[in-house]
Amino acid sequence: MELFSKVSSFPFMRHAKGITTVSAVLVVISLVSIATRGLNFGIDFTGGVLLEVGYPDTADLGAVRSQLAAGGIADAQVQNFGTSRDVLIRLPPLPEAEGAGPDAGGKVGQEVLDVLRRDEAGVQLRRVEFVGPQVGRDLTEQGTLSVLAALVCILIYVMFRFQWKFSLGAVLATAHDAIVTVGVFSVFWIPFDLTVVAAVLALIGYSLNDTVVVFDRIRDNFRILRRATPEEVIDRSVNETLSRTLITSGVTLLVVVALLFFGGEALRGFSVALFFGILFGTYSSIYVASALAYFLGIQAADLAPPRRDEQVDELP
Repeated sequence: MELFSKVSSFPFMRHAKGITTVSAVLVVISLVSIATRGLNFGIDFTGGVLLEVGYPDTADLGAVRSQLAAGGIADAQVQNFGTSRDVLIRLPPLPEAEGAGPDAGGKVGQEVLDVLRRDEAGVQLRRVEFVGPQVGRDLTEQGTLSVLAALVCILIYVMFRFQWKFSLGAVLATAHDAIVTVGVFSVFWIPFDLTVVAAVLALIGYSLNDTVVVFDRIRDNFRILRRATPEEVIDRSVNETLSRTLITSGVTLLVVVALLFFGGEALRGFSVALFFGILFGTYSSIYVASALAYFLGIQAADLAPPRRDEQVDELP
């Protein structure tokens, strides 16, 4: 299945410097935002109690915050999700919750429900999630290590599969996708939980798959087009795989968009991370990974030994 009727001939490497500059700026913005603004960590990482309550009519968020504060429940984050009658309440970790058992969340949930029912008897408690502070800290450390371990494994795999210039290009492009995707969560203050970490790890594998397909075609074309320049070989290889890349990304995005709109609040962060990750991953597979290998000076001699003309002794 092809997206174009014939192989395209876009001069990708002609714009490589400008595109990689834009990518570098996006990475810097993301890192600065993560370092200064931080991430809107969910209770998976910070610890605390998450409650979902339902109102019979439209909920007044300001009134809910006032009720909780008056009832002695301070620093509660209140927001709508789904409909105007659904309210999500997030409470920070409580000092007395350190080492508490799994029933701690239920006790806090009942206290919140009692406070809210003083003004609205029809309030219903639908969901309670509790994570202890120590568990949250452990998950933060393990989530970071899992992403770093994935990048190291990619570096080793591509180095053995292709060549170190390809390997470095693939790792930097994949790291670019992960950093910029996480940067979106920091800049727009989107809740960041364990489902987002799972999405970032899935994104790393997805982006690497696309990159390996392009690199495989570049390696083959270096062996076939021995008189072509590296720029011409890379441009032709990217164009030959362009239909496959766009069709794969487009079909995957259809599924992700469906999850984004119909998957509910539990899958919202996961869907947002995959949506932006696929966009950045497709862009990096076409431009960033190949451009980095080009800037590192990849050439045919790096992938296959040069041909040697056989000398035949003259017959006597």
